[in-house]
This record gives sequence, C-alpha cells and structure tokens, in this order.
Amino acid sequence: MPYTMPYPAHWEANVVLVDGGTVFMRPITPEDADRLVDLHQRLSAETIHYRFFSPRPRLSARDVERFTVVDHDDRVALVAMLGDDMIAVARYDRLPGTDEAEVAFVVEDAHQGRGLGTLLLEHLAAAARERGISRFVAETLPDNQPMIGVFRSAGWAVRTRFEDGLVVVEFPIETTPEALVAQEGREHRAEARSVARLLRPSSIAVIGASRTPGSVGHEVFRNLLQGGFNGPVYPVHPTASHVASVRAYASVMDIPDDVDLAVVVVPAGVAPDVVLDCARKRVRGLVIISGGFAETGEKGAEAERELVALAHRHGMRVVGPNSMGIINTDATVSMNATIDGHRPLPGGVGFVSQSVAILESMASLGLGVSSFVSVGNKADVSGNDLLQYWEGDERTDVVLLYLESFGNPRKFTRLARRVSRVKPIVVVKTGRRHRDAGIMRDGRATDDGVLDALFRQTGVLRVDTLQQLFDVASVLTSQPLPDGHRVAVVASAGGAALLAVDACEGVGLQVPPLSSGTTARLTTGLPEGTRVGNPIEMPAAATPSDYGRALDLVLGANDVDAALVIHAAAGGGPTGEVAAEVARAGRRAGKPVVANFLVSPADRELDELGTRSGVPTFASPESAALALARAGDYGHRRRRPRGDVVLPEDIDREAAFRCVEIALASTTETDDDEDVVALLDCYGIKVDPAHEPFDRRPCCRADQRPRLSSPAAHGPGCR
Repeated sequence: MPYTMPYPAHWEANVVLVDGGTVFMRPITPEDADRLVDLHQRLSAETIHYRFFSPRPRLSARDVERFTVVDHDDRVALVAMLGDDMIAVARYDRLPGTDEAEVAFVVEDAHQGRGLGTLLLEHLAAAARERGISRFVAETLPDNQPMIGVFRSAGWAVRTRFEDGLVVVEFPIETTPEALVAQEGREHRAEARSVARLLRPSSIAVIGASRTPGSVGHEVFRNLLQGGFNGPVYPVHPTASHVASVRAYASVMDIPDDVDLAVVVVPAGVAPDVVLDCARKRVRGLVIISGGFAETGEKGAEAERELVALAHRHGMRVVGPNSMGIINTDATVSMNATIDGHRPLPGGVGFVSQSVAILESMASLGLGVSSFVSVGNKADVSGNDLLQYWEGDERTDVVLLYLESFGNPRKFTRLARRVSRVKPIVVVKTGRRHRDAGIMRDGRATDDGVLDALFRQTGVLRVDTLQQLFDVASVLTSQPLPDGHRVAVVASAGGAALLAVDACEGVGLQVPPLSSGTTARLTTGLPEGTRVGNPIEMPAAATPSDYGRALDLVLGANDVDAALVIHAAAGGGPTGEVAAEVARAGRRAGKPVVANFLVSPADRELDELGTRSGVPTFASPESAALALARAGDYGHRRRRPRGDVVLPEDIDREAAFRCVEIALASTTETDDDEDVVALLDCYGIKVDPAHEPFDRRPCCRADQRPRLSSPAAHGPGCR
C-alpha cells in the first residue's frame, strides 16, 4: 500500500453551488470505501459509461482500493459530501516524470447541473499547482459534451484532438485573468442564489414558536402571520397542540409538507439537534435567532463554528446566530421573520443592520426597504453575500450597510468596487477614531484612515451616523444623480441662506455666482424684493408658485447641478404647497433638489413633507448639504472611467510574504518606516531617496531587499 501523506487543511472547504445549496469538499480517504461504492451504485448506466467508457455495474475491490488510497501528491482525489453521502469525485494522476496529470470526475445524476464538476475541478487544479503540476489532460467520449463544457467553463484555454475514437482534452491550469473572471462569475451566481433561497421561501417553519405573548418565539411567529407571508407558516413546539390558533408540530420532521426556511428560536444547547432535523427534512436555509454562541466567548464561538459546519454539510446556509431576523417586502413574498412587529414600507433600500427598531425611523422618513437582514454574529451569511444578491435584485436601488467589522476585507473590496458601479452603497461603520474597531485581520486592526481610503477606492459612501445614512439614502432613492457639485440655494429672506451656503461649502459643494443670463431672467421673473444671486433670497410675500418659478430658472441653467431650498413656515405660503412646487420643479428639470423646511419642532408636518411631496426634507441645512454632497460624490464615481488594472512587472511575491511574516512575528514596536519601504520595494514601488528613513544596505536574508526593522530577520553582518 502506498504511503499516504497528510493533506493540507485548506484542501477542505464548504462551498456554495450555483443553485445556492452547499456541500463539503475534502480529499478522499481509505475510510470512504463504502461511500464510494454507494455512490457508484446510484449512478445511471449512462453516467458510468461516460466515466469508464464501458459498462461497470459495480466496482471491484481493487478499484475501490486504488480510488480511495492516494498519496495526496502524485495522486489526489477530492470528494463532495452532502451529509454523510458522497455525491461527486474528481481526481488527478500525474503522468510519470512530467508536470502533467490526467484528470477525471463523476457527479451523481441527481446532483448534476449544480456546478459540482466545475468547483471540484477548480479546487483540484489549485491542489495540483501546489504539487508542481501545470497541465491537465483528460480523455472523454465524443458525445460527452457536458464534460468538455465543464473544462471550458472554468476559463482555461482548452485544446481538443481526436485520438483512437476518443476526444483528448488538454489545458494549462495556471490562474489566468479569464479563469478568475469565470470563477468570480460562478461565485456571484452561487452566493446570490443562496441568499435568494433565504429571502424568497415558499414555506417557513418557526422552530421554538411559543404560546407566551412577548416571547421571541411567539413574536416571530405572529409577525409572519400578521405580515401576510405568501405561503404556509408552521409552528414547531415540543408539547403545544397549537400556537396562535395554528396547529403546531412537535418536530419539523412531523410537518407533512416541504419546508424551505426554518427560523430557529431554541436554546443554544439544542440547536445542533434542530439543525440535524432540518437536514433530514431537506430544509433549504436557516435563520438562527437563538443567542448563546460567539458573543458569549470562545466556548460559544466553537459551538457556533460546529453548528454552521453542520448546516453547510447538509446543504443549508445560515443567517445568524444571534440574528434579529429577515424581511422581504416583495408582495409575492411579504415576509417579516423578525422579532419586531413594525411593518416597513416597501421600497428600494437593501439594508444590513443588527437592529430592527430603526425600520420605524426609516418609514417616518418615507424610506422603504426591499429586503432587510440582521446578520447577527455573521457566522455564515455576511454583507458580502448580500452584496452579491442585491447587485442583481431589481427591487433594490440602494444598499445600506451598518458594519461593525469585516469578515473578508479583500472580498468586500472586490465586490463593492463592482456593485457600486451600478448601485450606490452607503456605509455607517462603527469605531471611527477607535483603532480596535477597524478592519480586523489576524487580530490586528487597521487605522481608520486606511478604512476611509478603502471606501473611496471602491466607491462606497461612508457616513458617521444612522441619521446620515438615512439622509443620504433619501436623496439617492428619490432624486436623479447630480452631474456635478454646483448648487443653487433658494431661501427665505434672512440668515438661513448664509447658513446654507456655509453648509454646502463645508462639505465640498460649490455655490458659484450665477451667469448674467440666469441673473437677468431671475430679476424679471421673480417678485419685487427678491435678492438675486446665489443664494437667491425670496421675499416674505413670495408664493409657492414663486418658489417653483425660481427653481425652474436656476435649474434650467447649465452652470447649476442641484438646488437646496430653505423655507420658513412664517412666509411664502403653506409649507406643504411650497414642498409640492419644489418637487415639481425638480422633476421638470431632471436635477436633484433637497429642502430644509423651518417649522415648529412640534409640527408633525415636517415628518410627512418628504413622503407627500417627493422632495427629500431635512431638519437642518447641514444635513441637507451633506446628503446632497454624498450623492454628488457617487455621481462623480459613476461618471469616472472604469480604467484598467495595471500590474507592475517587477514583483517579488515571495519576498513580500517574508516581509509581512517577519513584521507580524515581531514583538517590538518601531516608529520608523523600514518595513513599509521594504514591502513597497518588493512590488517595484520606489521611495524618493530624499525621504528614505534608513540606510538601504542589502539584507542577507531578504533576497537582497532593503533591510527590515526586526532583528530576527537578519544575520550577524546585516546591521
């Protein structure tokens, strides 16, 4: 029996398939013999013929041993596991004395078409590259087009030729730009569909539904019923015969119909048993509201990891644990699976946040949501997954993220850069000015300035508060994007106009002088007493139609991109009528307009003006200007050329990795920039010699790169 090497831990992975389901992928072991035999027995005659080129109703003992006993070097096989069942296998065998390997795979008939073959091939190629293999070769029957399609869909340069009645397929397995594009496309489709399975279920079970009013299990179940979910909702309770007058079931296994989504509200200790029941019931997704996991400490974190791994290995993705639930306002779904009974307005905002209470505040501002997800501990589904879904969701126009941390900053950067090209992303990130709340990576936090730079590079709009988040969203969802940052201010007479100008200029907006032609038209078209300029100050006798006329004139000018209206309730007619005129003028011009209506704090009219008129209404000139500025920033981002990614030719990745490893391993703090300059040099980025912070003598252990600050990196003669 050949020697079996231990395989790298990263060869194991939970992967998402193109239909949104999950499987566990790992190398094969001798203990898989019975599973392999069972898989073969479930294969159709056609699939067996395509795999072995001949009928083979059963595997011989010799076959089983050869297929399951590998050395994880010259011979590698990966399997896809769903629960305890093996549903697919891919393997390579190195051609002796070469850097080529013969590859083959088989997928159980019931799971064909889910992207398993392509994913196995990608992971197998990654393992092969680690073992020094650069090319795959395969033989297939001429009519086995699906197999050839798998090779091509991976993005590799596939070449085929006929030989002895077979098609020989050859392709290099290096990671090419085409292969990366193909991989990212599959990742996008798979993750988007996995979220869709959660947000668009046809049936829901609430496991832990309670008969006690006010309890979490009772409120979630009641909210689903009262929210008008467009499908059956099943309460699961171990002893109750009914919950809220609906027949209850002792276990999800007792429900006679299929269950798409399970909302889990049970103690953490019994959650694994519930997940196993859901697996046996073939539930497609889980929302775990239960707490008692990672938020309680390391023991809870380990329990959380095991719970999510259990769900993944049985095909289910997880929102939570410690989630407050999910919402989809689409009339075809109408799902409020949260602990809060407030019914949000339908609208174009996709929102990630831990709190559901803020949805009521959004409704008061006229902001509606397409879908809402409380990700809780983010043990599985995260903001990155939701970006994948919202990118293609026709009901979502703006993405709002309330972030406490990043699970995968590199992936967020890639996704946000792409999504922000088609839909604005607005982020309120906690921890500004607090270094320990930045992007976490291996226990180290980034500086907040780095975080700001990341958002700017990806086109994400960052704000500091939830109120600013909603302010910006109200402009982005109701107004066209401005073509620039030039703003006309139209205000009631008084100091408010100057406050508005200061507010605009303080956030980067311009309040330029109007052209002579525009000024002349304003002079003849507005009532006596109007102070014509920028700002335009309207007299107390101005009517709502005068405000509309002023906006028509300034928004029709080529040197104005947007308008800010300040109106005091004491003059210019009823505020509601002014708001209506302002909104109509904005629509006629096709340019954004925002407003600050100065009404009594006790007057509820302010809360309703934006919803009623369609013009975003703010409590102060400062908040109006900030929201308009952020919309202008996003418009500028959209207009900017996409550009090309340029990779420097003088890159030494191995030296760069050494620099990072040495810096991370160092236990001493240093105030100089030696490590940074050394790392930049590895990527061909040179520092101006006049600003070099140290003597750039070559280092004996850094491949002639600049010396590093850590003494551990050097030999005796380096310093």
